[in-house]
Amino acid sequence: MGFHYRIYDNDRPYFITITVVDWIDVFIRKNHKLTLIDSLKFCQKEKGLEIFAWCFMPSHLHLIVRAAQGYILSDIIRDFKRHTSKTIIQQIKDEPESRREWLLKSFRKAADDNPKSGDYKFWQDGYHPVELYSPRFTKQKLDYIHNNPVEELLVQHPWEYMFSSARNYADMDNLLDVIKIT
Repeated sequence: MGFHYRIYDNDRPYFITITVVDWIDVFIRKNHKLTLIDSLKFCQKEKGLEIFAWCFMPSHLHLIVRAAQGYILSDIIRDFKRHTSKTIIQQIKDEPESRREWLLKSFRKAADDNPKSGDYKFWQDGYHPVELYSPRFTKQKLDYIHNNPVEELLVQHPWEYMFSSARNYADMDNLLDVIKIT
């Protein structure tokens, strides 16, 4: 039997990756990235999401997160994905978007392949949670998250990328509060 990615201990932090279907590069638009920021802030304030690190890439996002006492991480992620998918699909419909027809067609096709998705499927199923079981492994995932924009040649240094917690760790202006891993 293969290994299944799931949350076993709700009190532990997890490295997760949430990916747009077909790796479509939706997060090249500021409005969609700001939707993710607003939704994560809401989850922090209202749903008990604790964020240690984050980074938005063009087609996916990486997070190191945990649920506060009394909350369930899988429920928070489910609600986050449901809300952001509906909001971003509506933005694509309502706001200027040069790729509107192609994007909606792609998300509609993904929904056709998965009947329980409704009219559009924005996110891939799952979020690949990996428990951070040691300080060394945690540091490895933290570095991976912060260096992802550098590896993709979006910036030269991690702290230059506005949509990442690397700015928090460099004590710079940032978009989202985090709990720093020391």
